[in-house]
Amino acid sequence: MNITLHDKSLEIRLTRAAQKALDRRETPLVAEMELLFSCLLRKRVHFGEALEGSTPVDGRLAVRFRPIMTRRCSVAEGGATPPSEGFPLDNPRPYVPNWLAIDYRRGAWVGEFGYAD
Repeated sequence: MNITLHDKSLEIRLTRAAQKALDRRETPLVAEMELLFSCLLRKRVHFGEALEGSTPVDGRLAVRFRPIMTRRCSVAEGGATPPSEGFPLDNPRPYVPNWLAIDYRRGAWVGEFGYAD
């Protein structure tokens, strides 16, 4: 299925397990695609229920895109998430992914997003 997010088409890819888990939910699931600008780029998908600022896909799923930037860059921090803050973009369209894939494995939501088809 496709939606429009920040004037760009976003393809939503759900596995059969994810669709079944969504069908069992009483409240919508929010998938937040986080793009971290730091020394390197990092992509993560967070799942929650806070609908504020999200775009509905259907009655059971909503998505949002959140670019953030670290306050400093330190390779020594390893895998730890350094302090970060919102990174407002005048035009987020070029940074919005082309697709979002969602799965449900071993009782947990799993997601990834990408830019190439």
